[in-house]
Amino acid sequence: MTAPAPAIDRPGPPEAQPEEKPLKVVPARHPWRWVATAVTLVLVAMAANALITNPAWDWHFVGQYLFYETVLRSVGTTLQLTVLGIVLGFLLGTVIALMRLSASPLLTSVAWGYVWLFRSVPLILQLLFWFNLALLYDQISFGVPFGPSFVAVDTMHLIGPMTAATLGLALHQAAYAAEIVRSGFLSVDQGQLEAAAALGIPRGRQVRRILLPQAMRSIIPNAGNEIIGMVKGTSVVYIMAIPELFYQVQVIYARNGRVIALLLVAAIWYLLLTTVLSVVQYHVERHYARGAVRTLPPTPVQRIRRLVATATAARRQRRAGREQLAADLAGER
Repeated sequence: MTAPAPAIDRPGPPEAQPEEKPLKVVPARHPWRWVATAVTLVLVAMAANALITNPAWDWHFVGQYLFYETVLRSVGTTLQLTVLGIVLGFLLGTVIALMRLSASPLLTSVAWGYVWLFRSVPLILQLLFWFNLALLYDQISFGVPFGPSFVAVDTMHLIGPMTAATLGLALHQAAYAAEIVRSGFLSVDQGQLEAAAALGIPRGRQVRRILLPQAMRSIIPNAGNEIIGMVKGTSVVYIMAIPELFYQVQVIYARNGRVIALLLVAAIWYLLLTTVLSVVQYHVERHYARGAVRTLPPTPVQRIRRLVATATAARRQRRAGREQLAADLAGER
């Protein structure tokens, strides 16, 4: 007898797969976010209403004195003091920062002592010291160190109020600028400079192409804060009777009695100046961010353009949908 042939499994008809139901997408709910937004809007509206409707703010006089001739001149004086203090302060601060990073113990000690001294003494005391320098030294002589002098200048005529204010602001700012610049240099990985030196890249090119572009990413935000602080810090020189913004509004409200209105004038000008500086700082930070991030953050103008383009595209899409619907209805008729 022959053995029966083994049974061969033949594939049967495929089983019907159960129909999958589409997943229901439920958007995340953020009720407390909406509550916080509503509360914030109410508070902002209350603050705006208090500013607009309260007659004690004297908005009429604010508009009258905002572009007053003496106020505009005082704004120019404030800008002049800010530019001189920042430029001279950061130039001297960069030198002090390089001294702090030097291998010479003497240079490092002198730079540390400078930073320690000028950061410890309040700015108003430094301004008064320079303003009254003639009480300590009648003349300033120029000549051989510890030897004969060739030229002597009367201190009273050499250092006036504006010069004293510039010296005080610049020397005070240099102490902070030195630490800002030093921290920026230290933020760059030293291995990059060592690799550049191993490749034979000159020291000057290392500083320009490798050290500075990366250090500026750390320096710019802190330097921007210092510049904005300097704009407001110039108000301290009112003790020297320099006609900067804060001193000038005091002179005006001492004559007409409109204290709140003139203080608002000063506040508005400080807001305008710091806003412009903040915009400049944003664009400088964005410039030095190239190479550090994959995509640069959009500027406010680019964000507005994107919103306008999105709204225009959505409007065109709705219009095209309405036209298509009208054509379909006309075809059915």
